[in-house]
Amino acid sequence: MSKLFRTFFFLFIPALLLTSCVAERRFQDEVSARAKAEEERARMKSENIDLKATLADMEDTMKNYDRQLSHLRKDTAVMATSLNRMTTNYDKLNDTYERLLEQMGKLREGNASDTKKLTQELQEARANIQVREDDLRRLENALAKKEGNVDAMTSELEKARAELDDKRLQLMARSKRISDLEGVLARKDSAVAALKNNIANALLGFADQGLTVEQKNGKVYVSLEEQLLFKSGSWVVDSKGKEALMKLAKVLQTQPDVGVLVEGHTDNVPYGGNGNVTDNWDLSVKRATSIVKILTESSSIDPAQLSAAGRSEYSPLDGADTKEARAKNRRTEIIITPKLNELFKILERN
Repeated sequence: MSKLFRTFFFLFIPALLLTSCVAERRFQDEVSARAKAEEERARMKSENIDLKATLADMEDTMKNYDRQLSHLRKDTAVMATSLNRMTTNYDKLNDTYERLLEQMGKLREGNASDTKKLTQELQEARANIQVREDDLRRLENALAKKEGNVDAMTSELEKARAELDDKRLQLMARSKRISDLEGVLARKDSAVAALKNNIANALLGFADQGLTVEQKNGKVYVSLEEQLLFKSGSWVVDSKGKEALMKLAKVLQTQPDVGVLVEGHTDNVPYGGNGNVTDNWDLSVKRATSIVKILTESSSIDPAQLSAAGRSEYSPLDGADTKEARAKNRRTEIIITPKLNELFKILERN
C-alpha cells in the first residue's frame, strides 16, 4: 500500500507543478496585457505629439502655398493685362507700318527729300515693331511660365491638402484609441481600488496578525505571513487562517471578472521532509493548493478564476540572512488581477 501511495505521489506532484506553471503563465499574460496597454498608450501619446507638430507644420506650409498661389495668380492677371495691352499696341504699330508702306509707294514718284524722310520713319517704325515684338514674345513666355507655376502650385496644394486630411484622420483615430485605452484603464483602476477597499474592510480584524492588503500595478495583493496560516513545515491551514480566507472568499465570489493567483513562498532553509513532501518547492505548492481549496470550498467562486503556484525560496521580500528576514519571506501572496478582455480588443485593432 505504501509503495502504491509513493507511486501515486511521484506522478501527482509533477502534474501539479505543471498545472501550476500553466496557470501562472495565464496570469502573467493578463499582467503583460496591462503593461502592453500602458506602453501603447505612452507610445501613441508621443506619436500624437509628433503628429500634431507635423500637422502644424503642414498647415503653415499650406498657408504659405496659398499666399504664393495668390501672388502668382495676381502676377498672372497683371501679366495677362500687360500682354493684351502690348498686343493692342503691336497691332496699332503694324497698322502704322502698313500705312507708311502705302505712303512710301505713293511718294516714290515725289521728291527725293520726302522719300528719304519717309524711308527713315519707316525704318524707325520697323525697329520699334521689332522691339515690341521681342517684348511681346518675352511676356508671352513669362506668362506661360507663370501659368505653369500656378498649375504646379495648385497641384502641390491639392496634394498637401490630401496629406493633411489623412494626417487629421490618423490623429483622430489615435486620439480615440488613446481615449478608449485610458477609459478602460481608469475603469479597471477604479474597480481594483474598490475591490481593495472591500477586501481590506473584510479582513480588518487581521491587520495586526500578519496580513496586509495593498494595490499596485493595477492589482490587489493580499499577503499573509506564515504565522497566520501554517505551523512550521506544515501545509494545513490553521483555524485563524481559515477564518481570514473564508472572509476573503466571500468578497471574491462577487467578482467574476478577476483572476486570483495564490503563490506559496518559503525561506531559504532547506525543508527537512515530512512524508512525501521533500523540499521547499513541494511545500510552497502544497500550501498554495491548500489555500485554493479553502477558497473554493467556502464560497461560490468559480474555480476557473483561481490558480496556484509555488515559488519556493526564489522570490524573497528580504534578502538578508537573518531570522527576521526569513520570517518575512515565509508567506502566501494572493494576487487579484482584473481580466483585461477590453484591453486586448483595443490592442488588437489594426
